[in-house]
Amino acid sequence: MKEFELIKHFFTEQAVKRKDVLLGIGDDCAVVSSTENQNIVVTTDTLVAGVHFPLGTSAKAIGHKAVAVNLSDIAAMGAKPSWISLAITLPEVDDDWLAEFCSGAFELCEFYNVQLIGGDTTQGPLSITITAQGLTPEGKYLSRSGAKSGDWLYVTGEIGDAALALLHIKEPMLTENDVIEQVQKKLDYPKPRVLMGQTLREYASAAIDISDGLLADLGHICQASNVGANVVLDAIPLSDAMKRSQPFDDSVQLALNGGDDYELLFTVSEDNKVGMETALTHAGAVITCIGQMNASQTISTTLNNKPVPIISTGFQHFSSNKKHVKIT
Repeated sequence: MKEFELIKHFFTEQAVKRKDVLLGIGDDCAVVSSTENQNIVVTTDTLVAGVHFPLGTSAKAIGHKAVAVNLSDIAAMGAKPSWISLAITLPEVDDDWLAEFCSGAFELCEFYNVQLIGGDTTQGPLSITITAQGLTPEGKYLSRSGAKSGDWLYVTGEIGDAALALLHIKEPMLTENDVIEQVQKKLDYPKPRVLMGQTLREYASAAIDISDGLLADLGHICQASNVGANVVLDAIPLSDAMKRSQPFDDSVQLALNGGDDYELLFTVSEDNKVGMETALTHAGAVITCIGQMNASQTISTTLNNKPVPIISTGFQHFSSNKKHVKIT
């Protein structure tokens, strides 16, 4: 199957057909219609085999994750995802693999009413690049730069399971099948917190999604906002699978530094705290307050109300995990 046959066969059969897509796959560019009084947010993420997902990962999981990590960025901005474009590099054309990949990608797109509007296909080592675009009311988007000293620090969901799954893949150490299944699902099928992000734009002062590790991504908020933070280690939400399989110290290290969680980390002022908690609780969201921002421009950690040292080793490309902020 040649390139254009491949595109027509696998990528034009998506169920989602948005009215604001005037011209989709098949021309030199896609044409979309922007809505009045809306801002467009844009993000791009690349997934490389052996770097962003283990080589044995199923095609369906790769398709899901490629879309999910981009929608997670959209969620962190408080936006509603609309369109994606896909550039995929394949070692060879494998019909079964491509069908599974599209199944994983399109299933998530259909859930969030996101349309694939174009992209590119090439031959080479497996990698997937997606550009996602979303909409938010004009001026009503979240960023990393709005946190203030005194704001409360929250996280959605549970942290660390994806890192535990990667650890198990590298060196098998988990013994209970239900634990392995749960953490593997968190690694392969992350859930972008899209609806939570849209709710948070009414309350949060800053937000980011956790991709490189809680401490590393909190560092981005601190740097952009010129603030510091204290993280309460005994407040970090850990799954039952994590608690059953790992000592507390190891669990905390995985939660702080592991990455691949794709949960939202956000700050909220004292005035907005109750309103935010009420709104997200009514939406069925699970959130946890894990600390507070301060003026120190450093990140500190406490356990049982006592300061404890912690090492930040969040993932960064082209570096030796250099820190953006001082960890005390």
